[in-house]
Amino acid sequence: MDTLQGGKAYGVLKSQQEERLNSINEAFLSDPKYVEEEDLATKLEMFKKKYMEFDLNDKGEIDMMGLKRMLEKLGLAKTHLELKKMMSEVIGSASRDTISYHDFLNMMLGKRNAILKLILMFEGMGKEQEPKEAGPPSRKTFSDLP
Repeated sequence: MDTLQGGKAYGVLKSQQEERLNSINEAFLSDPKYVEEEDLATKLEMFKKKYMEFDLNDKGEIDMMGLKRMLEKLGLAKTHLELKKMMSEVIGSASRDTISYHDFLNMMLGKRNAILKLILMFEGMGKEQEPKEAGPPSRKTFSDLP
């Protein structure tokens, strides 16, 4: 039996994680608690993609480093204390130091405005409103100069 290495192993891990997240999404879709939620399937798909952008640990959860790296990617470096506070806000206790997908969905669909939720919602909205210009920048002429 040959073991997968490098990119292939990573790809397999990612698809296994995605399948696990899909089954959690299915459970949320059939949960009467969320029956009133508009566009639930669309939201869950979006949340899954967002969750998978984090560097997940071997259990497929967001740990402190994963959270730190994600926020740094967004240009929002946080102190260790701020990260701990954000995590405990999402999971509701300081006893665990990882955010599971379940915790993540409860945060995103819940009524409480956790800091992380606000950051992710804001980041998502910002992306949609900035139209990206395709192609090379337009050629500058002397008349463009100040």
